[in-house]
Amino acid sequence: MWHLVVCIITELLQGAHVLVCSSIYSFGMAYDFIDSIGDDVDVVSDSENIKKLLKIPYSKSHVSMAVHRVGRTLLLDELDIQELFMRSSQTGDWTWLKEFYQRLIDQKWQRKKKSKEHWYQKAILSKFLYYSINGDGAAEPVPDSDNTDEGCGAEEFGPSWPAPFTSTASDSEESAAHKEEGVPMDSKYALGQVASKEQNLTTLFNEGENSQGLRNDFVRNILWTFEDIHMLVGSNMPIFGGGRYPAVSLRLRDNNKPINILTGIDYWLDNLMCNVPELVMCFHVNGIVQKYEMIKTEDIPDLENSTFSTRVVKDIAQNILSFLKSNCTKEGHTYWLFKASGSDIVKLYDLTTLCEEAAEEKCQNPFTLPVAVLLYKVASNMMLKKSQNRKHYGTIRTLLLNCVKLLDQDRHPQIIASAHYMLAELFQLDEPPEEGAGGESLRAGGSEDSYSDEDDEEDPEDLPEDSDENGSFSTTLDSQDDSKAVAIIKSVGELSVPEKYKSTHQIRPIYAFPVSQDKEERCRHVLSYVLKGLKAVDGSIKKESDLPAADPNTPIPLKYEDGSKAVEKGIALLLDRAGPFQEDRKHPTRSGMIPGSWQHRMKLQLFFKASKAYYVLSDAATNLLKYGRALRYIKLALQCHDAYCSVSSTLHSRVLLFHSQCLSLCGDIQLMLAQNASNRAAYLEEYSYQTREDQEVLHSLHRESSCQAFNMASDLATDPEYQLFVSSKCYEAAYELLTSGVVKEHGPEQLAQVLKRLGNIRNEIGVFYMNQAAAMQTEKEVKKSVSIAEQEIWKKSFSCFEKGMKDFEAIEDSTNTSLLLCNTGRLMRICAQAHCATSADLSRGEFSPEESLYYNKAIDYYLRAMRSLATRGNHPAVWDSVNWELSTTYFTLATLLQDYAPLSRKAQEQIEREVTEAMLKSLKYCDLQTESARQPLYQYRAATIHHRLASMYHSCFRNQVGDEHLRKQHRSLAELHYSKAVLLFLSLKDAPCELLRTLLERVAFAEFTMAGQSSSGAKLKTLTGALDVLTDTRHAFLLIHKELLEDYTETDCPELTRHLDSGADGTTSSGLNTIEVMKLIGVFEPSFSFLLLQLVKLMTAMKRKLSNKDEELLKTYKNVYSKILRAEKTAPLLSRIELFLDLLQQLTPKTGSGDLGASS
Repeated sequence: MWHLVVCIITELLQGAHVLVCSSIYSFGMAYDFIDSIGDDVDVVSDSENIKKLLKIPYSKSHVSMAVHRVGRTLLLDELDIQELFMRSSQTGDWTWLKEFYQRLIDQKWQRKKKSKEHWYQKAILSKFLYYSINGDGAAEPVPDSDNTDEGCGAEEFGPSWPAPFTSTASDSEESAAHKEEGVPMDSKYALGQVASKEQNLTTLFNEGENSQGLRNDFVRNILWTFEDIHMLVGSNMPIFGGGRYPAVSLRLRDNNKPINILTGIDYWLDNLMCNVPELVMCFHVNGIVQKYEMIKTEDIPDLENSTFSTRVVKDIAQNILSFLKSNCTKEGHTYWLFKASGSDIVKLYDLTTLCEEAAEEKCQNPFTLPVAVLLYKVASNMMLKKSQNRKHYGTIRTLLLNCVKLLDQDRHPQIIASAHYMLAELFQLDEPPEEGAGGESLRAGGSEDSYSDEDDEEDPEDLPEDSDENGSFSTTLDSQDDSKAVAIIKSVGELSVPEKYKSTHQIRPIYAFPVSQDKEERCRHVLSYVLKGLKAVDGSIKKESDLPAADPNTPIPLKYEDGSKAVEKGIALLLDRAGPFQEDRKHPTRSGMIPGSWQHRMKLQLFFKASKAYYVLSDAATNLLKYGRALRYIKLALQCHDAYCSVSSTLHSRVLLFHSQCLSLCGDIQLMLAQNASNRAAYLEEYSYQTREDQEVLHSLHRESSCQAFNMASDLATDPEYQLFVSSKCYEAAYELLTSGVVKEHGPEQLAQVLKRLGNIRNEIGVFYMNQAAAMQTEKEVKKSVSIAEQEIWKKSFSCFEKGMKDFEAIEDSTNTSLLLCNTGRLMRICAQAHCATSADLSRGEFSPEESLYYNKAIDYYLRAMRSLATRGNHPAVWDSVNWELSTTYFTLATLLQDYAPLSRKAQEQIEREVTEAMLKSLKYCDLQTESARQPLYQYRAATIHHRLASMYHSCFRNQVGDEHLRKQHRSLAELHYSKAVLLFLSLKDAPCELLRTLLERVAFAEFTMAGQSSSGAKLKTLTGALDVLTDTRHAFLLIHKELLEDYTETDCPELTRHLDSGADGTTSSGLNTIEVMKLIGVFEPSFSFLLLQLVKLMTAMKRKLSNKDEELLKTYKNVYSKILRAEKTAPLLSRIELFLDLLQQLTPKTGSGDLGASS
């Protein structure tokens, strides 16, 4: 963008009107040494003006100077009132000033003619210089200080052309040599010369501008430090040198006239400014040379008749600068420092304010244009410095705002548009603002075009109590004649008083730069300036395009036809617009802009800046979960990019990179909208709202483009499936951009992020279709065969998962790859469930081959997911999830094989082997050791697996005939799994029904074993063991009793027990299935009675006499047995359970007699 700076200033100055004042050399110097303006230098002026100011207390002559402020720099120029008023009759620019001057200052003003003596002295000086240079031979160059030798054969001092200023090594060496020649300390001032560092800006002023007084005609430009005042001074003083005198100044004096104090100050200051150590005085009488006299610079203040104090001159300089800086506070204003001849009063007027108050309609300040250009050039120079500290952003903003205030948008739209663009560039949108950037904020106070006259470094206690003694210049003026003055120095003698005006030349201006942590506020500032810039550009385009009369308040929707063809057409348009353009534009744009013109270049920059601002706004809204607002902002960002594409002939890599970011963010927002469909009404309200500023920006965009290329991506749809589809297409478009040849090498990190987003959205779409497939299964009443619609949904889901896996594998994201493999496994399980055929009576058939196929595919995907993660340490949460799903799949497969055995296709033994294998693999992935939320679930599943295996072996033992070895094996395995199942159910504390069922099955297993035994001792041992198992049911009954009591307490209903007994409800509030409990009690009571009866019979029929302990045990068995027989079957459930607990408690200390086992 910055190459526009040169073009803007050049074109502006070429069209500027001719300045009536031809002596404003400070502007030319400022343009040439722009790096020093605004901060480094206090004063820029002609050396003659500096001398005139410092001689004010000694001289009675008038002083008239124009003062302008740029940052902390003051520009001083002679304001020749006589010349201005002579030309005012021709131009009319200064009529108001002439009337003001005559009314308040000099009512009988008339032009004063210069005396003949003045012209005579000027002529004789010209001849003297001419013959000094060319009279005795050719001019010799000034030798380097290193080559200076007293023994050389050259003249003591020879003539030399004053060389134009250059910043070279020899200059610095010469300067150093001069300083080493014994100059006293009070004469040593920091002296140096500067050159412009702005190598990339060409000379801005051609011959046309030279005539306007804007060129720098000085022989040398010097950065002069006088005391602690830094000045950029232009000087034309001739400097001669040669031999022992490398640098001297030459002065012509009439021998009959003594040197006065004004002349001495003149000579001393000239030598100081130019770092000349000696002065050669040539005395003459009527043009005839009488003598030469060599005077050192430090001896000039002590010459006869011209004695003056250097300390006083320094005080004068500090006081004048303090006075000017304290009162010339507004940038862009022209101040007039005036002292009439013979007067001791110095007045300062604000000519800009006086001009504004003038009655004439056509009243202009001719200084306005050069001041505005200088403000712009200083600001643009600061912007060019990439290492510029952000604390200067306030300075740049103030310069640009004041520049814009001075210019008329109709006459200077180019510089106004560029200024507003630079104002927008001050706000860094791609990074957070630095804390305390420059210590500036809107709350810092101060206006945008003025400066504080308080020095932050000074302590108020250092100021004397008498304020009149420290600033006798007054801004409250009593006399009517002085009411228009900004400030007055009542007596020039006050300037000689040390620190009469408190030093303020080190003042740091207070710039109001809005540094805000709020992204939206910063973006709104940017858009405000962008809009002003666009208005300036649009206003400068002569050709008005015939745009449709659309209401800027209403966004233009893009209507699509029904069907996939219309959607694909929109996608193709999006991708085509996203790609780089290669053709060269030669025809005017829609608004009439000529490609390559400043309007064209500026609009590109403004469109791009607006797009970035809307992107940041969208991103901030996304973080706040305001997805409707975020979609509106990203829509505007894409519309800005659309307009950019319509105007630009080629899209650079940075533009394409940013556009891919916009598309990625748009995809994120569409995904969030699809996932939060419940808030669609609120999102629609946010999406429909538009600020007036956004409407105006959109109206400016419509001048160049219809802005409909990306409507498909940024419209707010109502269908979540369509939103997911749009989101994926946005990511795909961003991916295509990043893999194109122009951008491929610039965004590897961004490419990885887009691939991750692509994998994620494809996973989301796959899950969406997978959930649809699951919902279709639940809606089917009778499952006979898989429909074509289901198969199509499976294919869509599977395709999305496969593509997502490839995306994650491309960036080596093993965690997300395993998640997609896990989801694919779940899809395979849904496919398996769909192949489960059910009849009209809802009973299902055998386990089908298709189910087996899909369950095994699911297992393969889960195993791949485990291999992708490698170890649990890589991602524990994902590992545990995959581990659980794998265990679940094995368990489901084994359960279906066991419950719906495909006996028509496979042998019983084969099925039993497959069930056992699947159950054991499921058990392998049951993580019983790791403490987690799933640990109870793993324990329950492991207990269930052991219970099912025990039941299977129990069944095999009952049905096995012939092979006694195999029967024993089945018996031992059944016992093993029953014992493990009981231990796991006991540890759960929340599965009483499962525990009770397992114990009852184990008792039934013992009863079946006893039936095959012939020995009464073996039978007694088996029955005793079975009774021990049955007494363990007390743990289950305790848990059931506790849950029933809790439910009774919560409902506080006396009839609860009867209600539960009836089985009408089925499930208590605690989750206990009472119907299941009643069924199990129905098995428990007969089994309990049978065991007790058989034990009583066996013990009574024994041949040997029972011991006392056995007699007591037999008595207990009979007592318990009689109570069971007398128990009411219709009693409340809670009462029956309490009875069982009491009876089991009676048996607990009695069981396990070792003596009974020894009997035979």
